[in-house]
Amino acid sequence: MEDVKDIEKMTKCEDGRFIKCQIYTLKVPQVDGGTTLSIKMSWSQKLIYLGGQFCLNVPFSFPAYVNPVGKKISKREKIFLKVNSGTGRELLCRSISHPLKELTREVSKVSFLYEAEVPVWSNADFTFSYTVNSSDIFGGVLLQSPFSRDFDQREMFCFYLFSVNIQSRKVFRKDIVFLIDISGSMRGDPLENTKNALVASLSKLNPQDSFNIIAFNGEIHLFSSTMKLATMEAVSNATDWVDINLVADGGTNILLPLNQAMKLLAETTDSIPLIFLITDGAVEDERKICNIMKGYLKSGDSICPRICTLGIGSYCNHYFLRMLAHIGMGHYDAAYDADTIYFLMQRLITSASSVILANVKMDTLEHVDSLEVHRSYVGIFVPAHAGLNNMLIFCGFKRLCAHFTLRDC
Repeated sequence: MEDVKDIEKMTKCEDGRFIKCQIYTLKVPQVDGGTTLSIKMSWSQKLIYLGGQFCLNVPFSFPAYVNPVGKKISKREKIFLKVNSGTGRELLCRSISHPLKELTREVSKVSFLYEAEVPVWSNADFTFSYTVNSSDIFGGVLLQSPFSRDFDQREMFCFYLFSVNIQSRKVFRKDIVFLIDISGSMRGDPLENTKNALVASLSKLNPQDSFNIIAFNGEIHLFSSTMKLATMEAVSNATDWVDINLVADGGTNILLPLNQAMKLLAETTDSIPLIFLITDGAVEDERKICNIMKGYLKSGDSICPRICTLGIGSYCNHYFLRMLAHIGMGHYDAAYDADTIYFLMQRLITSASSVILANVKMDTLEHVDSLEVHRSYVGIFVPAHAGLNNMLIFCGFKRLCAHFTLRDC
């Protein structure tokens, strides 16, 4: 919504305005008829990392009405692409939308060229994706000195870890507590879809995993007073319990189930403790809840419970849930449509089932006058095939030290 408001403000500008997210206009000075205008544009954009691949998408689709009527001009398209992975490892191209010709190749660098006369201008965007060749987890540090005219003259670096597709790597055992909102506002499709997603999630647990379910409104209702191993019998009993006890009624108290979940997971060892909070509500004690969770989740050698949150509907306090997931070193998602609850919850469960690194933490850098940390602690780290990938970014550089917990092979 903030982006939309900013765009609306920009439309009042006299020299140009946004029409859509990727469309803008600019004034052309008065020129004689038949004059050829050459326009050069520069911009920067984020490189998407999805499913273990780096993906670039550049708008390269031109509408028919840009062609001058009654005048023949050369239709020559040209794309020059230089890729530097910055990793020092072999770069493997996966997909290219246009027929690029490889010009040069080094270990982690490659350049391409596409140039051709075409009957009509391109009607397809330019897309390019690549992977970095590796058989195991690896990382590195990218360094960047400030430009001479930059206001901020601090040195910058980016520490990264690649989560490659390692099917043979063991994942952590999981201890999961599901917190399900059964307040009156969940009545109907939101609660029914949540129940279906919960039952499906339970069936995907491994026998060595443990779980519990807490339904909450103004009070809490526990499936069991202790954590239960995910045996077929326990999952069957939990399915029956969900069908009988998850009935929408009452208000919303999120702090009660969170406190109870923390108590259930207090003795967790050699596993990933996870809390899944699913709610459509808003509460008045968000700040208090966040402060209490910060107290629980003290950094240390032990693996602290991760909090994953799923907000349902447009009236939910999504900012609070996003902040709670950040504090809990977990993941946040939003289901604005009740029909998406099942898919989003399954995606969170799949990610939680693929953890191979935990407690990825950067030590405070010594002998640095100024340090700005984008994210100094990543709770869980999953392989690329699980759909969630992490990168740590810092500003200020002297010495770097990383710690993490790795599941035994």
